[in-house]
Amino acid sequence: MAVKMDLNAILEQMETGEQDSALAALQSYNKEMNQCFTFSKEEEQDREHLGELVLRFLNRELQPSCQLACLETVRILSRDKDCLTPFISHSAMSSLAHYAASHPSENADQEVIVEGLKSICNILLHNERGQVVAADLQLIKGVAERLKQCHDPTWNHEVRFFDLRLTFLLTALRVDTRAQLAQELHGISLLGNQLDATLGLCWPDTLETARAGLEGVPPEELPPLSRQQTELAMEILKILFNITFDTTRRKVDEEEAAEYRHLGAILRHCLMSHADGEERTEEFHSHTVNLLSNLPLPCLDVLLIPKVQQGSIEYMGVNMDAVNMLLEFMEKKLDRGHKLKETLLPSLNLLTESARIHRETRKFLRLKVLPPLRDVKNRPEVGNALRNKLVRLMTHIDTDVKDCAAEFLFVLCKESVPRFIKYTGYGNAAGLLAARGLLRGGRDSGIYSEDEESETEEYREAKAHINPITGVVEEEQPNPMEGMTEEQKEIEAMKLVNMFDKLSSLKSSTVHCVSLFIYFKTVIFHNRYIVITAIFKYIIDLIYSKYFFCSSQFIITDNCKE
Repeated sequence: MAVKMDLNAILEQMETGEQDSALAALQSYNKEMNQCFTFSKEEEQDREHLGELVLRFLNRELQPSCQLACLETVRILSRDKDCLTPFISHSAMSSLAHYAASHPSENADQEVIVEGLKSICNILLHNERGQVVAADLQLIKGVAERLKQCHDPTWNHEVRFFDLRLTFLLTALRVDTRAQLAQELHGISLLGNQLDATLGLCWPDTLETARAGLEGVPPEELPPLSRQQTELAMEILKILFNITFDTTRRKVDEEEAAEYRHLGAILRHCLMSHADGEERTEEFHSHTVNLLSNLPLPCLDVLLIPKVQQGSIEYMGVNMDAVNMLLEFMEKKLDRGHKLKETLLPSLNLLTESARIHRETRKFLRLKVLPPLRDVKNRPEVGNALRNKLVRLMTHIDTDVKDCAAEFLFVLCKESVPRFIKYTGYGNAAGLLAARGLLRGGRDSGIYSEDEESETEEYREAKAHINPITGVVEEEQPNPMEGMTEEQKEIEAMKLVNMFDKLSSLKSSTVHCVSLFIYFKTVIFHNRYIVITAIFKYIIDLIYSKYFFCSSQFIITDNCKE
């Protein structure tokens, strides 16, 4: 009850219209409510009234201390999504934008600017009408003007940070603003320069970056980025992600490609940099990987451009530091196993597309992920090697995760079905092969070099004894049909044919033999699978004499039953 009486007292002081009284009342209220983020329902009308009174003051000539107190109050009140009515009109938003977009001068009160920016951010976050008004008032243009001053030392960290936070919200919440920043305001170049300035980069060569004053220092020996640098950089990366998310779906002209390659070089530097602490570094790298995934695929060659230096990872004469960092980042996310769809797929997709388009990247990744096969006694999904972990994902419950893991391994196998089966086993590979119509073998479309497959001595010796379904050498099993009479064999065969018939009636009258074989293999225990295999071979003999057989498919209908 005491709080409510204080609010009534504050309203009385504000209604007098005197600056000194209002200043004292608001400073008292702000101090008490500074850490308040939940509000009582009973005081909604009083808070709205306070908001209206504060806005009236902001439209007058005020001393700086009173401006600051009023804006602090607006910031606190705008945390309540149910009491934003006073702040979402064109006139109210225009007043707040005036204080937030002050031009640089010796007398600019940056505390006032920051409070204005924070207030607008709260309003945009909670209110759709406020988002519409912000777009109508072209707030993005005002913020973009200040972002151009990335090398101007006038502005402190908080102003820069909340300029970026406001830009992020505008581009995240408004499609039209996103397009306006990307096209009309040249957002890629604008924010690329902002990121360049934030990281303190210099350019020793075309598309090669270094930390100014630390040229020639290996990436692992560079000091970590400061907390402020990391905060600004991550906001920039998030904005760039918003305005580039559709880039891979459309063609870019030469000028745009040059901008993206320049940005890609900066992102490579981000990937090789560290922040203050492992957790912050991982977050920083996550935003970097997300944005790299949006770049046009031909522009990803910037990851390989830097010259090989002492301490670099070199493969085929190319610097693989960035690719190796991506691979380690992906494996770290995979090992963590938490929210794989959100955390793993960006890096896994990026590696897949890089491998698809760049031969050196694919061959390096294949060496790391699918080295020459020596272990032929354990199933592909058993073990702690990266190949084993990825093969396990191929049967993950989440379809996107499963498909992405399979696609990555398929690309590393140059989309060759025999090679894919060799490394994963037919059972694990069946999902992707069925989806692509490749269950009968062959190679999917794709441009790959024709280098020969290398086989280890261990694999060559065991090759003839490897079960293609499981991908390992298995102990010899007795023939389960041994001792059966021809009549018993035919009875078992007809049972399987009837099951095929029931399955075909659920979908269509045409059933692919191999698809059905894989289906039954996955639902039957291993010992039962041996029986099915034997019966399946027996059925093939029956099909030619008792059923219509055509084009590797057999059609089971009522007319062809005996």
